[in-house]
Amino acid sequence: MKLSISCSFDCKDEELPIVCGIGAIRLARDLSDFTAYSPKFDTNYLAALESKIEVVQELVQPQFETIEQQVITERIYQLLDNLTFPINYLEGYLKLAGNQVPISSADFGLAPLRKSARLRDVESVIMLLQTIDENIKKYKMDLIAKRLSSVLIAKLSVTRKLLDEDMDKKFALVSRRYAIIQKNRCLLNELYDQLIEICSVGKIIYRQTDKAKLKDYNFTQMMNQLRRSTKEIEECTAIAV
Repeated sequence: MKLSISCSFDCKDEELPIVCGIGAIRLARDLSDFTAYSPKFDTNYLAALESKIEVVQELVQPQFETIEQQVITERIYQLLDNLTFPINYLEGYLKLAGNQVPISSADFGLAPLRKSARLRDVESVIMLLQTIDENIKKYKMDLIAKRLSSVLIAKLSVTRKLLDEDMDKKFALVSRRYAIIQKNRCLLNELYDQLIEICSVGKIIYRQTDKAKLKDYNFTQMMNQLRRSTKEIEECTAIAV
């Protein structure tokens, strides 16, 4: 039985090559100081580090799969946005039916569906669409009498099916990528260990000579810088959307 290799770092897999890239940029800037400390840290060492970062980057976030996931996500969001029309119409038919359909919009599933769609909670949307489908079947004749069309009913059913399929595709992509990463866990650990080596030497070199550069080789600060930048990008993207 093959034993799984444990992860030696506590950041996300996709963060590792990025934070190592930050380390590589700083090493390139200070390479003469590192080489003076030890000839191990020469241009070949830097080139090998940069090459390994590229390999790990493609391993944890392959460009093709990243694009595929983005396409699936955009399609899911469009499906969620397209629910507004059938939700509004179905709520209207419920009001027209009055006491003939003795159930509120919330209990029918429409109010929570609108909220879940707005929050991009796909799993909740799928479950609520199932609930709505069951309620439509239960009160179908009364709602059809108020002009609920088979087209609208089919639209809700098809949306649930398409969301299910896209979520399965996303899960398959994530599961396959996880398996590949686990298979190559040694490489990720090696890259992390190399970054920690660079940080350790950087601290030795600059502890007494350059406080600013000393901070540059603090792994925690590097991660904080990365996550701040990521958060700023996400916030700008959200505003733009």
